[in-house]
Amino acid sequence: MKVEDLIMVSVDDHIVEPPDMFERHAPAELKDKMPKLIEENGAAYWTYEAIKVPNIGLNAVVGRPREEYGMEPQLYSHMRKGCYDVDARIDDMNANGILGSLCFPSFAGPGGTTFLKAQDKKMALRVTQIYNDWHIDGWCGAHPGRFIPMAILPLWDVSLMVEEIKRVEAKGCYSVTFPDNPTALDLPSLHSDHWKPFWEVCNDLGIMINCHIGSGYFPPSPSMESPMDAWITTMPMSIANSTADWIFGRFMLDYPNLKVAMSEGGIGWVPYFLERADFTNEHHKQWTFTKFDGVKKPSDIFREHIMTCFIDDEFGLKNRHDIGVERITYECDYPHSDTVWPRSPEYLFKSIEKLKIPKEEVDQITHLNAMREWRYDPFSIHKREDCTVGALRKQAGNVDTASKSMGGKSPIFNEGNPVTFAAVMEMFGNRVAKADEKRDSEKQN
Repeated sequence: MKVEDLIMVSVDDHIVEPPDMFERHAPAELKDKMPKLIEENGAAYWTYEAIKVPNIGLNAVVGRPREEYGMEPQLYSHMRKGCYDVDARIDDMNANGILGSLCFPSFAGPGGTTFLKAQDKKMALRVTQIYNDWHIDGWCGAHPGRFIPMAILPLWDVSLMVEEIKRVEAKGCYSVTFPDNPTALDLPSLHSDHWKPFWEVCNDLGIMINCHIGSGYFPPSPSMESPMDAWITTMPMSIANSTADWIFGRFMLDYPNLKVAMSEGGIGWVPYFLERADFTNEHHKQWTFTKFDGVKKPSDIFREHIMTCFIDDEFGLKNRHDIGVERITYECDYPHSDTVWPRSPEYLFKSIEKLKIPKEEVDQITHLNAMREWRYDPFSIHKREDCTVGALRKQAGNVDTASKSMGGKSPIFNEGNPVTFAAVMEMFGNRVAKADEKRDSEKQN
């Protein structure tokens, strides 16, 4: 097997929503009520009611030299075009040998949580629906067979969630995003009966629930003075906290077809996590009364319901059988700073060769598991031989993948001194404060 023979599907990428998305997809009578993109003083941000999202392309630094990763994009011109333009995204996918991609929102929040803050919930529902129509018809529909559609939900009303799932499922969307820990957003816990209609419709319709890191539970930093590297290191595996909550949920036993993806969490931590979960259940169930019908273990629940993904994780692949090969998928994370675009196939193939992973397992991990669990069938549209890394890259002959400066280095980080968590939070805080100041000024005028 050669690197050119791989077929790669990514179940974790991101969209930076294009400026005209609502102009093109909202009915004329509602356009004035849609989120607006504001640009002023060299920065752009989305605004809706009192909601401000000042980081239009948070962490969308693909294609930059790494020394510029700390300067977050404030304008579309600070980003590679593939971040927000679907045709350019296909070019970049081809250059990277990626056949299919599932894309999380940016300004709408990776868990689709932005509109939870809206006052007019009736209009927020329409915004949510229009967003989904843009994503399914405009983004995914522009290149059939290349994207896995995923809907955001009106999280404030579970009955509306059910209706929206039924609506998008009829459009061919079999995937939704949902906070990994809803209580972090003042929503009922996973263990509340509140979510029963949601579990039921996802179970019955075969809908994948995608839980992205940071969509509910925000990974903590050891201290504000800690190097940013410490937070970045543990950020992916912090999803283990939420994963434990999911696999110990009684509702998993009630809904055997429920499928949950722990997105952007890596896989190397999973074997010990499962060992610890089983030990905990065996050692403590006599007093915690958390039992799995006397037959199943927490690790069984994980292997029946949970999907994982990785970018570059040799240790996890080495221990793939302790995770469950059928539970593992690939992620590119374009356009965020952890992505290894445009060399994703080469990074992956290095581990495949070193570990001597059999072709049938490689195919499971790189595309077959994703196709099965996300109900994604690119081969019904594209010939299989046209879907390989080699074939896709032949279509990208004119795509420039060279690193380019876009905005320069961050002026607030001093070379030679470790960047702290506090410094990064201050940068974001200043940007939010400027957006608040502008909005207050507009109200006064």
